[in-house]
Amino acid sequence: MAALLHIPVVWQTTLLLTASNVFMTFAWYAHLRNLNDRPWWIAALASWGIALFEYLLQVPANRIGHHEMSLGQLKILQEVITLTVFVPFALFYMKQPLKLDFLWAGLCILGAVYFIFRSP
Repeated sequence: MAALLHIPVVWQTTLLLTASNVFMTFAWYAHLRNLNDRPWWIAALASWGIALFEYLLQVPANRIGHHEMSLGQLKILQEVITLTVFVPFALFYMKQPLKLDFLWAGLCILGAVYFIFRSP
């Protein structure tokens, strides 16, 4: 934990939110591939088990990040990370085709980043 103290707050937050988002993405979507033939409640229980690890990382990430970032900035950072994690997950794990829609969505999020992080 002492090593984390030397990492800037924004990077601590980003790293924890990225790890959290990996768990979140698997909790939300992996059951569509792995548990598709099982009852929904089994998928829900498996997803909740995975989501526990998401929350164990996401809650401290937001608490750390809130020292230097606004609530809006934390949310937009989370959305950037979500798309950054989701696209490789969709392509490589879920075997979805690469679409230009991912690029357009990324450009929209970059616009959100600009507006939420610009100086007043």
